Amino acid sequence: MKELGKNMIEWESSESDFSDTEDSNELGASVGPEITTMDTIDSVNKRQATRVFKKSSLNGKITVYLGKRDFVDHITHVDPIDGVVLIDPDYVKDRKVFGHVLAAFKYGREDLDVLGLTFRKDLYLAAEQIYPVVQGSQPPRELTRLQERLIKKLGSNAYPFYFELPPHCPASVTLQPAPYDTGKPCGVDYELKAFVGEAQDDKPHKRSCVRLAIRKIMYAPSKQGEQPSVEVSKEFMMSPNKLHLEASLDKELYHHGENIAVNVHIANNSNRTVKKIKVSVRQFADICLFSTAQYKCTVAEAESDVVDPSQRENLGIIVQYKVKVKLCLGALGGELVAELPFILMHPKPEEEEPVPSTARPSPTHKTDSGEVPLDTNLIQLDTEADGDDDIIFEDFARLRLKGETEA
Repeated sequence: MKELGKNMIEWESSESDFSDTEDSNELGASVGPEITTMDTIDSVNKRQATRVFKKSSLNGKITVYLGKRDFVDHITHVDPIDGVVLIDPDYVKDRKVFGHVLAAFKYGREDLDVLGLTFRKDLYLAAEQIYPVVQGSQPPRELTRLQERLIKKLGSNAYPFYFELPPHCPASVTLQPAPYDTGKPCGVDYELKAFVGEAQDDKPHKRSCVRLAIRKIMYAPSKQGEQPSVEVSKEFMMSPNKLHLEASLDKELYHHGENIAVNVHIANNSNRTVKKIKVSVRQFADICLFSTAQYKCTVAEAESDVVDPSQRENLGIIVQYKVKVKLCLGALGGELVAELPFILMHPKPEEEEPVPSTARPSPTHKTDSGEVPLDTNLIQLDTEADGDDDIIFEDFARLRLKGETEA
């Protein structure tokens, strides 16, 4: 019996930092740094100010205000897409303003679109008339806190919109383009559009249309699953016993940048020699369109030579990850392969603690007994009167792929 013992292999998991992109000519937003925080603190009044993304049409007649560009899928529900559209009534006149959210799967280059055939499939479409408000079509929806603050700040020409995405919609995924590829990358992308037109089916004019690329994302679950492990064996002719391979991971869920520890145990009771061990991490992308196609690539790999002691020598894109362990036995012996699936996701960002209020008790505030406290500042000014105006507007800039440079 030849016992090769245990081998532990570690490497750092690679991160594919994909972001949805927009066409710079059509979307018109100047390129700027990615916004990673939604809230900031007013250094003067010590109040929490809300950062809001905005984007205007080319003619400046309609402007969309949106609280965030990433909407989280919580399995049971998806964050609603809510915001307001500021319009110029003198420009719109008797026309209407429509909004829609489109999830589209792009699976080919735009320059290959011929004879009316496009390599694009619409997966979901939600549309509504934003202006003028349709009365009686459905029960009026209460404004969100963000919409209330925006309408108060922007005035009577700001109109709210609200979209809900079903949980079964695919998450935003972008396939990293090759160096020689041009145009938008393939993948699943979401787009929020507001435009001026006579009817909802009208083709919007670029000058009076606002398009924003948004993302539907998911974060890693808080609990770990079962530890992945697998056992495989192989028999050989003219050999009394088998070659046994046992492989396992230290956990099921990994975050980008973490080390993946692979434990490999080999029990070689055969008369064959294991010459090499290859361990690799493979990424599988299932393209679910008319039929399911699968693309795979190796994102990390490790290899070690074995010295024998006797010789002393889903609709959309579904992304999965597996660790592949392969024992090489030479030209005549073949190989023995085991695969360990695992989950690679981004962790959920930590929620920021609310900023403590600096407002003192109101002069008219009374205790439970009905008496005014003796230490109340009777001449204090109300510093929170304009709290709803603490809004910082940020241009909706384009997100670029990691490593992409400006043309």
